[in-house]
Amino acid sequence: MGKLDGRVVLVTGAARGQGEQEARLFAEEGARVVVADVLDEQGEALAKEIGALYVRLDVGCEDDWEAAVAAVRETHGHIDGLVNNAGILRFHSLLDTPLDEFMEVVRVNQVGCFLGIRTVGRAMADGGTIVNTASCTGLTGMAAVGAYSASKHAIVGLTRVAALELAGRGIRVNAVCPGAVDTPMSNPVPAGGEGGEETARAVERLYRRLVPLGRMGTAQEVARLALFLSCEDSSYVTGQPFVIDGGWLAGLNVV
Repeated sequence: MGKLDGRVVLVTGAARGQGEQEARLFAEEGARVVVADVLDEQGEALAKEIGALYVRLDVGCEDDWEAAVAAVRETHGHIDGLVNNAGILRFHSLLDTPLDEFMEVVRVNQVGCFLGIRTVGRAMADGGTIVNTASCTGLTGMAAVGAYSASKHAIVGLTRVAALELAGRGIRVNAVCPGAVDTPMSNPVPAGGEGGEETARAVERLYRRLVPLGRMGTAQEVARLALFLSCEDSSYVTGQPFVIDGGWLAGLNVV
């Protein structure tokens, strides 16, 4: 028996990173997973591997959301869960952030989450679950990621409002708030980029110093938290942001 037997769950940004690991774990736990992304080749390959449905979904596009939900209903007849995982990260000081870049981050991270809650929430069976991907930077600040932090603060607020409004239907809405997680999005140098190995070592040293547990998290660890919030293990939990950061927000270590 899997923890998600019989449930249909759509995961956005599922072609790689955290979304991929969530899709894999949810499928292992018995869910009929819907892999949603704009990376068609990777998304289709993953869907084929785990026996899932693939839908192309630009999370900032209202029509894409409607089409995705229609495809899920046509294939499975219903939808029970949503993981709003898709997101982008850009590095700039606030004073140097172009408006176009700020709005791009808001469109994917914040508007994408809103559209997911609204579109899937309307179609979702009573007793469903929604897990939104916020961030530690949605609970505190972090220099050089102002647009990202603003969008993640907004997701925490959307999570709480959705939890209140959907509670009458037994739909639970929570947020995961990862710290530093080793995924393609958090890698400052693309694979094969100049200086990649040196930068990777520098990043590793940085997080060894900053994070009490002495390392970056893994996408698999975040996926396990998303699973907890999507199954009956968390049946009395809603409206909450869950930090998974290796102790980063616990406080200052001056020793």
